[in-house]
Amino acid sequence: MSKFLRNSVATRVTAAILSASTFMSPVAMAYESNAKQAILVDVTGRRVLYEKNADQHMPTSSMSKMMTIYMVFDALKAGKIHLDDEFTVSEHAWRQTYKQDESSMFLPINGRVKVEDLVRGVVIQSGNDATVVLAEGIGGSESQFVDEMNEKAKQIGLSDSHFMNPHGMPDPNHYSTARDLATLAERLVEDFPEYYHFFGELEYTYNNIKQGNRNPLLYHAGSGADGLKTGHTDAGGYGLTGSAIRDGRRLIVVVNGLPSMQARADDPQSLLDYGFNEFKAYTLFKAGETVEKVATWEGVQPFVPLVIETPVTVTLNFAEKKGVKAVVKMPETVKAPIEAGQLVGKLVVSIPGMPDEEFPLKTASAVERLGFFPRIAMAANYLLGGRPEAPQPEPEGKKAAEKTAPKPIPPSSAARKAPALIPAPSPETAPAASTQKN
Repeated sequence: MSKFLRNSVATRVTAAILSASTFMSPVAMAYESNAKQAILVDVTGRRVLYEKNADQHMPTSSMSKMMTIYMVFDALKAGKIHLDDEFTVSEHAWRQTYKQDESSMFLPINGRVKVEDLVRGVVIQSGNDATVVLAEGIGGSESQFVDEMNEKAKQIGLSDSHFMNPHGMPDPNHYSTARDLATLAERLVEDFPEYYHFFGELEYTYNNIKQGNRNPLLYHAGSGADGLKTGHTDAGGYGLTGSAIRDGRRLIVVVNGLPSMQARADDPQSLLDYGFNEFKAYTLFKAGETVEKVATWEGVQPFVPLVIETPVTVTLNFAEKKGVKAVVKMPETVKAPIEAGQLVGKLVVSIPGMPDEEFPLKTASAVERLGFFPRIAMAANYLLGGRPEAPQPEPEGKKAAEKTAPKPIPPSSAARKAPALIPAPSPETAPAASTQKN
């Protein structure tokens, strides 16, 4: 790759970061959670901002119900059940109401209850009885449902969790980690935008009994919180998995093992404030934006643009801003015919102290192959030392900085999963083309 191509990307990335208006302190604030286990994840920037014993097994209490609700939402999305379907309250489910220290929706024995009511009974009221009714209604039995829970948990990336029941009552073999719960929360947000709103509802009345949502973040003015779930047992302490979005940037926080309800309200809010205030998000490239151009061999056009499919957004603190690097890796030429969307290279973004992140670069358009005689002429020109003319650089200065200034981060409902890490492509090149890469 030419020196110009490499430098043009670096210049655009630098302009995008330095031209953004921020109010970060030059000295990052130190923060230490009081929880036994904690993690703070920036979903928008695909980055962990804080962690403490995040891979330690822990009782998850009612935060386990997020996995039950994932199963319910998954069945709804697949059309296996519907919100207005009714499930029967078995005696086993009904008896959950009268077990000591358990949360309840206060369902009537043998009653018929709509799925939509049961979802609110789990998410807002944290009802163990509603949780069991859903498990039996979807799985046929509670034990069968739990088996399906564990299988689904592995499928969606929960690598260190095991469930023994759908509600989270203590069991030595029922556990998860803060990291896994953060993954589960992210999947709930991203996989089910049409149902996620249930987590943000503040109260629900059933059977003439009104109960408020137990998530304290929802009542904190300006927090941006819109879910997810609290939990408490004597063994696990007070815990919370929460999510908040400010200025289009979503953070997920998980805390557990706190000593009181007040600590459960204060600690995750402080973590969220730390993440939003001490780190900022920068969009380096927008989805569909041309990153570079690659020369074609035997193509009717001499160059074809390479575009990024997803937004390239990074989350940085003040100290990291000047250390970000972006390099394009691609072949010197690509042989025609070339298809639109053909994988040709990758953009590698480096942040100090973090693994490199790679984004695939694909052709923006198709390029047809030259006819026979033009190909002969091109080959002759190549043998005489001819090369495709290098693309002209972008204008520099104030205009360039304005053009590359990042736009507001898109809302959380937009797809923003981290692109798959891919090996460098090896498209067919000209007979004597260089394989140099940077």
